Amino acid sequence: MTSSALGRDFRLLWSAAVSSRFGDALRTPALALLAATVTRDPRIIAAITVAGQLPPLLFGLLGGVYADRWDRRRTMALVDGVRAAVVAALAVTIALNRVSVAVLLVTAFLLAALGTLFDSASFALLPALVPLDALPRANGRLQAGAAVAGGFLGAPAAGVLFAVAPALPFAVDALTFAAAALFVLALAPTPVAGANSRPAVRRGSVWSEIAEGLRWLRAHRTLWRVTLLAAASNLAISGIMAVLVLYALDVLRVPPAGYGLFAAAAIVGGVAGALGASRLAARLGTVRALRAVLAVETVALAGFALARDPVPGGFALAVFAAGTVVWNSLCASYGQRHVPAGLLGRVGAAQRMVGLLTAPVGAALAGLAAAAYGTVPVAGAAAGTFALVTLAAWRALRPAAAGVLNATGAA
Repeated sequence: MTSSALGRDFRLLWSAAVSSRFGDALRTPALALLAATVTRDPRIIAAITVAGQLPPLLFGLLGGVYADRWDRRRTMALVDGVRAAVVAALAVTIALNRVSVAVLLVTAFLLAALGTLFDSASFALLPALVPLDALPRANGRLQAGAAVAGGFLGAPAAGVLFAVAPALPFAVDALTFAAAALFVLALAPTPVAGANSRPAVRRGSVWSEIAEGLRWLRAHRTLWRVTLLAAASNLAISGIMAVLVLYALDVLRVPPAGYGLFAAAAIVGGVAGALGASRLAARLGTVRALRAVLAVETVALAGFALARDPVPGGFALAVFAAGTVVWNSLCASYGQRHVPAGLLGRVGAAQRMVGLLTAPVGAALAGLAAAAYGTVPVAGAAAGTFALVTLAAWRALRPAAAGVLNATGAA
């Protein structure tokens, strides 16, 4: 899934991303299993989940500031080194039978907080490693590699390793973080300034730099509209994911033993979408492709809401997942092409912040609606939301206004 045309540094970054994603896929389910061995109180288990979701909202913009201030390559390596130490300490704690709820809460929060800085630096570093016209391809390869490592390799292995020894998946995760840090350190040093940079300015306070990133995002008409559309889409995506298992079991009549295979349809679709994102951008141009992807997702989600059998439901889920990954790849590429290099960390963090704000709202609304009316109306509402988003996108994302001069994927 890598490509020699993208260069040595991209292969190193790809290897780091895949290694880290494999470890994440081991740790996430293992942490849930571990929490269930410590307590059966659903409130505490939910609190551990929330502890891993809060840092991007609390520190995401701050991570963007330091991703623009510091050397991004060294920042990523340092973060992965610290994460390796944190997870290794957790593995030792488990092996010594000293794990507690407090340990799990602190670990989940700390890893997620470190991840906000890593994500901002990684997003901002990629344009310095590959040609700008190769960004859709590079982002697609990164997402495809992460999907395979996480969905096909890491997630199935997590339960097996945990059954052998509860500390084992965390020990392996620590090794993957250490390997990722070494891959990143092997990258050639890259300055923050780049082809789309602006003249250097005197640094202000952290808050003034955060405000600068937010102002730039708000002033860029197309990127701001893409960000709002992504937030609206996430409202529906989070809602459908919150009730997916119930919908699959109760409405599509997926056997419990076959749920893993059903869920794998989304992974297959995601890989296909990641590998095809650059071709779609090359054929239509990025902005036109974004509009088309939303239309396809709307049709797929409507088909999912109408399906009453595992096969058509799984196919619709795969198409929807493919569209989601294409959207994410192309959005990232568009921002990386148009945002000044010195602002990439802050603008990327601001985009993620806006998108994340709607996710808990969508999940909460879906849970309440499913409890009151069942899961079928939730799927229908998600499809309706996507239809509205698609209509808005076809009006708001006009290639001419976005500066699209041709269909080469340049805009």
